[in-house]
Order: sequence, then structure tokens, then C-alpha cells
Amino acid sequence: MKIEIRNLQAQIEDTPILKGVDLTMNSGEVHALMGPNGSGKSTLSNVMFGNETYEVTGGEILVDGQNILEMEPHERAQLGLFLAFQYPVEIPGVSVGRFLKRASEIRFENDESRTKSFVKRLRASMDFMEMEQSFINRYLNTGFSGGEKKRMEILQMLMLEPQFAILDETDSGLDIDALKIVSKGVNKLRNETDFGALVITHYQRILDHIKPDYVHIMYQGRIVTSGGHELVEALEAKGYDWVKKQHGIQEEEANEQPTG
Repeated sequence: MKIEIRNLQAQIEDTPILKGVDLTMNSGEVHALMGPNGSGKSTLSNVMFGNETYEVTGGEILVDGQNILEMEPHERAQLGLFLAFQYPVEIPGVSVGRFLKRASEIRFENDESRTKSFVKRLRASMDFMEMEQSFINRYLNTGFSGGEKKRMEILQMLMLEPQFAILDETDSGLDIDALKIVSKGVNKLRNETDFGALVITHYQRILDHIKPDYVHIMYQGRIVTSGGHELVEALEAKGYDWVKKQHGIQEEEANEQPTG
């Protein structure tokens, strides 16, 4: 799978947030996206998955050459895309087992072996994610702790095996043990399939467990620089001031507060 984001622009309530995002990603690659609060990182993930709160005003998102901006969210998912939410929602009345079974049936509708082995795969994946089997019968995310919700996101990903996933600040609120468990789930897919991901984060710590192939820094609705892990180390050492200076970003512009 090849994802090409070209000059993507989006706004909310007439406030521009994304101001020309360009980014190319492929299955088999892990990209990290970093940036200060309000730079547009989470907005990018929401636009990629069709959140109607945001109005796309320009550009395109191509998946294997097909523009997905007019697709419904479920149609984007059926292409092999997956979003791990920053704030996973609770769905009372729908059990984890029922939700994952139906999602798996849709994802693997032409693979009878996958549907027949669903229970076995689910139990094995829950063991791998160090989750109690009793979660199968609990309502999805209802009454879950923050860490349990994040593990559930990765469990869904393991069961559905997307070609490319967006992890929107999946590390937020996790203690070190939960972070390691979440990371090993991502790395399992990465090691066993042609899986790719965009890891949106503020912090280096998750990138110590999920090693990115590429690192991008977003500022004021644009990706202003890209490179390797040295960018993460530079941010840890110097913060974002050097980014503003290097790219001539004016302080009054930096005070704008778009979402994401």
C-alpha cells in the first residue's frame, strides 16, 4: 500500500489547521510524526479517516493512486487502513467479542480459514497483549481504564491486520509497563506482516520501543522537516525553538492555536 498526501488543507469553523501537508508513506515503513500542541497532528489523522468535523479545502489523499477523500470511514477501513484513537470511545451494549467477530468477518470475508479460527486467534492475541479473557464479554471500552482502552486498540489491530495504521498519541497516559505491551503488539505486526504505521507522538519514549524508519516534524499545519532518529534526539535536547529558527517561523504565527 502506498499513501500519498498531497498539499492537504483543512479547516474547522473557518480556522485553517492543515496548510499544505505533503507526505508519502508505504506499507512496511514506520513513520513518526512529532510537533508541538496545535500543530495539526491529530487533525491530520482525523481528516485521513473522514471525520466530518473538519472541512477539507484543498489537496488529496491517494491510497494506491485512489483519492479517498470522498469515501466513507468504513470504506477507508476496508482498503486496509486503521486508526488507533487518541481517546477510544466507549460502546455500551456491544461486547468486545461480538464487535471483533463482526469486524473480522467484514475484513476477511473471502478468507474462510480466518473466520473459522476467529476464537482461537482472539484468545491468543489477548494472551499476547496480557489481557484477561473475561474482556471478551465486556462492553467495548465501557469502564475500561486508559491503559486497557489503548491495549484494546492494539488488540483490534492484531485481529484485523491492517496494511497501514495511524496511532494517534497511543502512548498518552500509559505507564512504562503498558507502553511496552502496546509497543510489542505493534512490533508483532511489523515483524510478521507487511505492516506500516504513522506514529503520532509528543515523546521519545514510544519511539525507543517502536523504532521509526522516518521522522517528520509538523509545525503550523505543515511538515517542515523530515529525517531519521536524530530529529527525535534533537527535539529532546533542544525543544522546538530550533525548528522555528531554522525555518523562519514568526512568533506571532506560532501563537495560533489550531486543533491537533
